[in-house]
Amino acid sequence: MGTPNIAIIGAGIAGLSAALELAHAGMNVTVLEQAARPGGKIREVGVGDARIDAGPTVFTMRWVFEELFDSVDTSLTDHLNLQPMSILARHAWSEDERFDLHADHDASVDAVGRFAGAAEARRFQEFCERARRTYQALEGPFIRDTRPTPLSLVGRAGIRGLGGLMRISPYDTLWSALGRHFQDPRLRQLFGRYSTYCGSSPFLAPATLMLVAHVEQEGVWMVEGGMARIPEALASLAQERGATVRYRTRVESIETRGGRVTGVRLSDGDTLNADAVISNTDISALSQGLLGTEACRAVAPVAREGRSLSAMTWNLVAPTDGFPLLRHNVFFCRDYPAEFDHIFKQGRVPAEPTVYICAQDRGDRDGNGVSGPERMLCLINAPPIGDRHTFDEQEIAQCQDNAFRVLERCGLQVKTGPDQPVVTTPTQFEGLFPGTGGGLYGQATHGWRATFNRPGARSRIPGLYLTGGSVHPGAGVPMASLSGRLAASALRQDLTSRRR
Repeated sequence: MGTPNIAIIGAGIAGLSAALELAHAGMNVTVLEQAARPGGKIREVGVGDARIDAGPTVFTMRWVFEELFDSVDTSLTDHLNLQPMSILARHAWSEDERFDLHADHDASVDAVGRFAGAAEARRFQEFCERARRTYQALEGPFIRDTRPTPLSLVGRAGIRGLGGLMRISPYDTLWSALGRHFQDPRLRQLFGRYSTYCGSSPFLAPATLMLVAHVEQEGVWMVEGGMARIPEALASLAQERGATVRYRTRVESIETRGGRVTGVRLSDGDTLNADAVISNTDISALSQGLLGTEACRAVAPVAREGRSLSAMTWNLVAPTDGFPLLRHNVFFCRDYPAEFDHIFKQGRVPAEPTVYICAQDRGDRDGNGVSGPERMLCLINAPPIGDRHTFDEQEIAQCQDNAFRVLERCGLQVKTGPDQPVVTTPTQFEGLFPGTGGGLYGQATHGWRATFNRPGARSRIPGLYLTGGSVHPGAGVPMASLSGRLAASALRQDLTSRRR
């Protein structure tokens, strides 16, 4: 067959992870990216002369990237400078209610005790132990598996492991499980927020998502220079290994013949022949025919009501006062059920949202503050309605007022500067990631079966492989990288089988 030609649609983390491994294996790899830079959802925007993270801001599961770099005979530390965080995030409910979650377990136990009492500190320890067991029960048979099913999960666990699987309460919602651990509603709110990491509501997501708490306890890092350095490092390394990365290149359609992939047709009319194609787009783009009618049958359609959270974001450079910001900060609304009711039931932006701020010029300790204007990403959750609703200036201004009132209630004043914030709404996210309505995490993880509904690396069309946050094992930077590696592995196995 000669050297295989591989086309990869999209230079997100998943596509770049697959490109790196396949190029290192000696294949002819071409990555086609419609944007001017790599990264996908890991984006930077410019405000004046400043560059600010406008997508994911948290780096966890470091082992995923260590294994990826090791697999291509280099090391993570040769390409990225990572600094561990001692305080994972600062949380606020009012001017007088603040809580810091620490990387050190004992420090967090002490902090919970001071914040909510000794009984809650004991319950926090029990919660952490349950989160650890949940993660350990799922890492091998689920996270690392190509496409697990409930039956395969039980099969891999075996008789001895079956009890452990049942103890992680797969049929409970995260919110109800947290209610059995914490009496303080603020702590339920804090740990319930982890469901939003995969675009879901804590009132509908399974209790297994408490594993996110363990993932963060295992370590959170700051990436020197911002998160955009990660895809830049992967793209550069893939090119060193022989891959070609073509920016400002849009794929019009995936081409097939005899039921099998033959390549891709570009928007300029050119055709790129390929032995296999990896799609690092949201699977909704495939099922809706946005990559050609022939690719529609690659995956099952995704219902609009199954979409994950979108967001409304403000990137700005402005001075702040009144609140000691750290790198990661969360300002909670007063009615958590109403926030998710507005988003998932009413399809509108919450009247009083929970607000996340990444203060990119800050560190993880008090005392290393900023004098003068600083770079910030301000984010609130929003419904994935970007393909049927356009946010006008008045609506955006109202959402900003609502968000900044939450900040002021918690003691933070943000003084707008001469440069206007760069605002991204679900409408613009739909433009960046077509077919999603602005949903940023693929399908919402609502109900215990939703975990298994994401497609695996192999699509229904031979030679077409799937990767990214809408594919198993799920959303998030490390999970997307794992999906890229799973797609590369499946592709290599199938090409070997064809040779035989």
